Amino acid sequence: MLIRTMPNWIRTTHSISSVARASAVLLAAAALLPAQKKPVTLESMQDGMRSAFSSFAPGRVWSPQGVRFVWVEGSKVMQWTKSSTEAGELFSFEAQEKNAVATTSEKAFGWENRRVQEERLQWSADGKKILLLLKGDLFYWDSANGKVEQLTATSAAERDPKFSPDGTKVSFRRGFELYVLDIASRKETRLTFDGTATRLNAMLDWVYPEELDLGTAHWWSPDSKQIAYMQFEVGREHIYGHVDHLPVEAVSEPERYPKAGTPNADVRIGVVNVNGGETQWLDLGEPRLYLYPRVTWTPDGKAVAVHRTNRVQNQLEVLYADPKSGRAHSVISISDPAWINVADDFRILADGAILAGGELDGFRHLYLQSPDRKTVSRATEGNWEVTGLACVDEAKKRIWYESSEPSPLERQLYSVNFDGSGKRQVTQGAGWHTVSMSPTCDLFIDSYSSLQTPSTTSLYDGEGKQLRVLKEADRSVLDKYEILKTEIVNFKGADGTQFYGRLIKPANFDPARKYPVIVQVYGGPHAQSVANRWMGGVSLDQVFAHKGFVIWQMDNRGSAGRGHGFETPVNRRLGKVEVEDQKEGVKYLISLGFADPKRIGVMGWSYGGYMTLQCLLNAPEIFKAGAAGAPVTNWLNYDTIYTERYLGLPSENADGYRDSSPVNFAAKLQGRLLLIHNIEDDNVLFANSLQMQNALQEAGKSYEFLLYPQKSHGVGGKARAHLNAQYVRFFEDALKP
Repeated sequence: MLIRTMPNWIRTTHSISSVARASAVLLAAAALLPAQKKPVTLESMQDGMRSAFSSFAPGRVWSPQGVRFVWVEGSKVMQWTKSSTEAGELFSFEAQEKNAVATTSEKAFGWENRRVQEERLQWSADGKKILLLLKGDLFYWDSANGKVEQLTATSAAERDPKFSPDGTKVSFRRGFELYVLDIASRKETRLTFDGTATRLNAMLDWVYPEELDLGTAHWWSPDSKQIAYMQFEVGREHIYGHVDHLPVEAVSEPERYPKAGTPNADVRIGVVNVNGGETQWLDLGEPRLYLYPRVTWTPDGKAVAVHRTNRVQNQLEVLYADPKSGRAHSVISISDPAWINVADDFRILADGAILAGGELDGFRHLYLQSPDRKTVSRATEGNWEVTGLACVDEAKKRIWYESSEPSPLERQLYSVNFDGSGKRQVTQGAGWHTVSMSPTCDLFIDSYSSLQTPSTTSLYDGEGKQLRVLKEADRSVLDKYEILKTEIVNFKGADGTQFYGRLIKPANFDPARKYPVIVQVYGGPHAQSVANRWMGGVSLDQVFAHKGFVIWQMDNRGSAGRGHGFETPVNRRLGKVEVEDQKEGVKYLISLGFADPKRIGVMGWSYGGYMTLQCLLNAPEIFKAGAAGAPVTNWLNYDTIYTERYLGLPSENADGYRDSSPVNFAAKLQGRLLLIHNIEDDNVLFANSLQMQNALQEAGKSYEFLLYPQKSHGVGGKARAHLNAQYVRFFEDALKP
């Protein structure tokens, strides 16, 4: 009876046990099928980005002897040795850290540049002691007893600490003054006494680290008896009036920010004895005429070596200054019709020879100057770039360096003899190798990735033999999400220039359809966007591609990685050549047949925001909508060192400044514009966006604007999620069919 009342789908000739067996088989078969991958969405970005760029032992520091490296993890110092199979704890500082004295905080933001390179963890030269900077106080670990001792306990933070080469003393800056502390006696010696808010001893201003990548302002002599330091007189620098409007009572937060054509800091370099006394100032010429991007000591301690450039940075001298008399003489002098790039590829060898990078033939290579300064020989040569100096073994007369020799899209480690013979590629695998080499050149850590493969970190010997994998690639993003393939294409411009582009086709791509395009752009000097390296997987690019957009990016002339000759077409006129190249890229993309020429958008940040405006204003027939984040709109608003490097002085290139600045051409806007800025951006000042809006309003142009309250050049935290959603909203509306 009951069976007769059952639904027809149950009344079957098969028994219940048969159904159960069949179901079990189906379930088992389903278990063997790959799991369905999720599309990348705005909601999934936060989850994916957590693991996308996680690194092994961040902030790791090699011991001077090269046998191990250490890093801070929580309240522990961890170590890995050549023979280790896994990381181990060297010591804990949890108890001692609690004794650090809370530093006095200022009400107004301080505007220290993000590129200041303060070492939280460092070895002594003998590899037996470690100096720690914890919450503004200094701590000291000695391998002899395994103890962690507190060296300072002050409410004023100790900054930029450094071991003396003999390991008996520590130098540091407190406030605007330079100090030395004797470790054994704990005696403090104050070395400078005239520091003020406008006279900074052993302390950098904002623009030096930002544009010269100089991270410190004092250096020990090799014999541990003297310290060379910089003094910045910043009283003449322009003051920009940031205001924090989030509190009920607004807070004035002025930033010293030298704008193009206005005074830089007056910088002096002096030498002081570690026991105190008068500073011997080095005679380097009129401070207001020069910049000093690098300082070091000669190995014998007889001279302070100072790199000096003129203000527009097309002349460079390396001066040797006597620390006793201050007198200086030139050992290297070079000039360039455009500008000179300064990099960290300069070494003074024990015999007095100088190994240095230079772009004498249009590509950056390594040169060796003899100790008597009479001859210069080449260590490397070719139509490719040396992108980094990894290690120098003076005993073996051999150099390890990173380069783009196989392709501008790659970075590989090579080694070569001083005389240029015996060159060999050390790293293997097409893609991007980021190398950290031990000071003794016999070990290196390689983080290797490609467009399709997340980073794997491994330990190798100096010849390239893999010793062990330190961190396997995190493939969780690839396993969980449908990461659409990124392709690299190459094409030639109308004048034959070779270009590289990065392309992501939309989900469920149909070559017969026409898709809207978002052009990602940076396009500025000292940056390369298109490369064979892991881009993180879960990204806004992927969100757009899953929503049906083609993603396109290319490196125009002016970008890095292709040689100095590829950079310099932008000299004294920014934004013109770059836009012409971007137009070539879009034309190539359209020729592939699936890009809708009526629905081309462009977006970028910083120089990319500037380029977005330039594309909208100067190529409206191509670019229909753009999202410009933190753009420079008037180069008179940007800092001295960067702007004058590429445009020269405003007084000498007024036309170049005018024609390079979008604010002067607001009336040309035809497409949709979304303008974005932090109100307290310390790099590209908010005044740029305000002035652009004023010009757009005067011209009767419509636009959208997003304002964020953060004190940084980029937007982070929850506000970043908000911004990403606004990007998607804007382009879905602006580029709809």
